[in-house]
Amino acid sequence: MKKTERLRQTVAGPLNEADLQKQAEQGWKMVAVEWEREVEAAEEALPLELPFGLRIAAESQQLEEDPQERETLFQMMDLVVQEGSYSRIAEELNRRGLRTREGDRWTPVSVFEMLPRLIEVGPRLFRSAEWERRKQPLVS
Repeated sequence: MKKTERLRQTVAGPLNEADLQKQAEQGWKMVAVEWEREVEAAEEALPLELPFGLRIAAESQQLEEDPQERETLFQMMDLVVQEGSYSRIAEELNRRGLRTREGDRWTPVSVFEMLPRLIEVGPRLFRSAEWERRKQPLVS
């Protein structure tokens, strides 16, 4: 069984034919050329899509929590903890009047696509005083 061996070389100047010929004689073939150049750096732009639960504050252009989306995250996390199916979670979020950022109804797929965000914010949600306050009536 043959395997492919790869070699990456940093080039400091123009390619010359002798070097290319030497590599070819050793059995190498060129499969890609990568180009780079320096340009004036523009001011760092914000991500094109903000993580669910955050928004840009109008007065400071800083990230802040979006209360409505944060509430959706809390409710979604609560439903995940209850081990609901994606269909049941979507159905319950819609029944409670919660919508996606685009204003659409939740679907099993849109709930599934939120899992990485829930994993990201989950530890903070679970440690929050608000989570503790919400869970107290269930414990009593």
